[in-house]
Amino acid sequence: MLSRVADSLYWMSRYLERAEHTAALIDEHLNLMLDSASVSADQRWQRVLASLGSTGTEPAGPSVAEALAFDGESRVSIVSCIGEARENARQVREQSSAAMWEQINRLFHSIRDAEAEKRWRSDPHAFLQTVLEGACLFQGITDSTMNHDEGWHFIQLGRYLERAGALAVLVDVHFRNFEMGTDQREDLSEHLEWIGLLRSCSAFEGYCRIYTADVRADRVAEYLLLNDVFPHSVRFCIEQVHGAVYALPEASAKAAARLRRLTGRLRATLSFNNIEEVMAGGLHSWLDGVLRQCHLIHSAIREAFVEYPIERAISA
Repeated sequence: MLSRVADSLYWMSRYLERAEHTAALIDEHLNLMLDSASVSADQRWQRVLASLGSTGTEPAGPSVAEALAFDGESRVSIVSCIGEARENARQVREQSSAAMWEQINRLFHSIRDAEAEKRWRSDPHAFLQTVLEGACLFQGITDSTMNHDEGWHFIQLGRYLERAGALAVLVDVHFRNFEMGTDQREDLSEHLEWIGLLRSCSAFEGYCRIYTADVRADRVAEYLLLNDVFPHSVRFCIEQVHGAVYALPEASAKAAARLRRLTGRLRATLSFNNIEEVMAGGLHSWLDGVLRQCHLIHSAIREAFVEYPIERAISA
C-alpha cells in the first residue's frame, strides 16, 4: 500500500474519533450543568478544554461549547475534525467503499449547512447526537463494507490510538479535579461528576454490570483504564492497536520491530498492572507514561509506513 494512502486512512480515522470524543464530552457536560451546581461554568468548560488537550482561551459557558462545535480554526472542534476526516477520505476514495464516502459526506454537510448553527442553538443535544450517531454509523459501515486488509488495519490503528490517548488525558484531568480516597464519601454533586465521566465514555451501563451502581473513584479508573472487554477502555484500545500492528506487513524489519516492541510494552503495562498498584504509584505519572508511549507508537507508525526513506522502498 502507498504510504500516502495509509496516512490518509489513518488520519481519517483519528479525526473522526476525535470529533466523536469532543461531541460526547460537550453533550455530557451540558447535561451536568443542569444537575450539578458544585462546579462553576468557568471551571467546567476549562476542564473540558483541558480534557481535549486544547490550550485555547475561549470564554466560559455556552460560548465554549459552541466554539468546540463550530470553530474551524480549532484542532479539536467538531467541524474542524469532521472536515479533516472527510478530506482524508476524499483522497483515498478508491480504497474505501461508496457507502463509507456517502456517510462521511452526509455527516460533513449536516454540520456545515446553513441551518447547522440554528439547530445547535435550538437543541444542542440533538445536534451532538447527529454527530455521535453519524460517527458510529461510519464505523459500522466501514467494518461491514470494506475489505479487512491493510487499509482497514490502518483505520483501526487510527481509531484506537486516538481513543487511548484521549481517554488517558480525560481520566487524568478528571482525577486531578476530583481525586479522593476510596473510603471517602463525596457529596451528591461530586457523585454526579463521576457518573458524568462514565457516561462521556459510554461506560455507565457497562460499569454497573460489573460493580453495580456503587460509583467509586478507584473502580471508575479500573474500568476505564484496565478493563479488557470494554471498547472505551485504554487497555482494550491498545489490544486493538497491537493486533493491527501485527496484521500489517513489515515495511522495514528495524522499524517494524521497534513498533511491535513499543505496542507490546504498553500492552504488557496495561495487562499486568492492577489498579491498587497504579494508584499507589501515582495515577498522574502512570497516565503520563501511557500517553508518552502512545506518542512513541504514533511516531513509530509513521517511521515504519509513512516517512520511511526512499532507499528502503526501492530496495524492498
